[in-house]
Amino acid sequence: MELGTWNLELGTWNLELGTWNLELGTWNLELGTWNSELGTRNSAIYYARILIPDPIAITHRKASYLCRMQKILSYPLSVIHLVLFFLMLLIFHPIQLICHWIGGHDLHQKSVAILNLCLMGTQLPLFNTFSIKYEQDLPIGPSYIFVSNHQSMFDIPPLIYYLRKYYPKFVAKKELAKNIPSISLNLRIGENCAIDRKDRLQSLKALTAFAKNVHEKNRSVVIFAEGTRSRTGVPKPFQRGGLLTIFSQVPDAIVVPVTVNNSWKVDRYGKFPFGIGNHISVTVHKPMPIASKDPNEIIEAAQSVVHNSITSTAV
Repeated sequence: MELGTWNLELGTWNLELGTWNLELGTWNLELGTWNSELGTRNSAIYYARILIPDPIAITHRKASYLCRMQKILSYPLSVIHLVLFFLMLLIFHPIQLICHWIGGHDLHQKSVAILNLCLMGTQLPLFNTFSIKYEQDLPIGPSYIFVSNHQSMFDIPPLIYYLRKYYPKFVAKKELAKNIPSISLNLRIGENCAIDRKDRLQSLKALTAFAKNVHEKNRSVVIFAEGTRSRTGVPKPFQRGGLLTIFSQVPDAIVVPVTVNNSWKVDRYGKFPFGIGNHISVTVHKPMPIASKDPNEIIEAAQSVVHNSITSTAV
C-alpha cells in the first residue's frame, strides 16, 4: 500500500516536471522570438542609419568640406592679392615723395588716401569688400580721436581712406617705420607716431610730442586702444596709458569710438593664405567730447560702445 502510494506520488512529480519542462521550452521559444525581433529591430536601425544619415552630421561634413575647399581656393587668390598689394606699395612710394615735395602735407595725404583705396582694391581677388557707416555726421574742423578695436592689418586701409577728410594720424609700433615701401615712408613723413612698445619712457615721450603736434596743427588721431591685434575678433580691454597721454595734450578734442568687424577673418589661416569672401565693415559711432566727462569715464564708455558693436568672433 505504501509502495503504491509512493509510486503514485512519483508519477505525479514526473508529470509536474514534464509540465515545468514544457513551460520552460515555451519560455525559451518566446525568448528566442523576442531575440529574433530585437535583432530584426537593430538590423533595421543599422540599415536606416545607412540609408537615412543624421542631418546634423551631413551639415557638419558639408561645412567641413566647404571650409577645406575655400582654403584651397584661397591659395592662388592670395598670391594674386600679394602681388597687387606689393606692387601698389612700390608704385606709391615715389608718388608720396613727389607729392610731399610739391604740395607738402595736404597733397601727400591725398596720395596716401589713394594708395589705401588701391590697397583695398587688392582685396577684390579675394572677394573681400568694405563699407562704412556713420551714426552721426562729423563736421570738419575739430580734432577727433578715433578710438578703434584692432583685428588685422587690413583695418588700416579702410580707416585711412574713409576718414581721409580728417587727415588721421596713427600711433604704430616702431618696427613699421622702416624697410616697408610706402607704409614706412608715410609713418616717417606723415606726422604719425612710432613707439617702442618695450620702452615705456620712449613711448611716453613720443606720444607726448605727437599729441602736442596734433593739438597745434588741429589734426585728428586714430589709435588702436587695445594695444595689439585680436586675431579671433574677441575684444580686449582698452589700454589707458596712451589715451590719457593724448587726452591731456589735446583737451578740446572729441573722442569718436570706431568698430571694425570681420577683418580678423582675412587672417583666419595665419599669415598665408588669406580668408576669402568677407565683408569688412567700419562703424563710426557718436562722438564724446573729452571736456564733457572724466577721461577714465570716456574710455570706459568708448570701450563699451566698441565691444558691444562687434558682431563676429572665432570664439
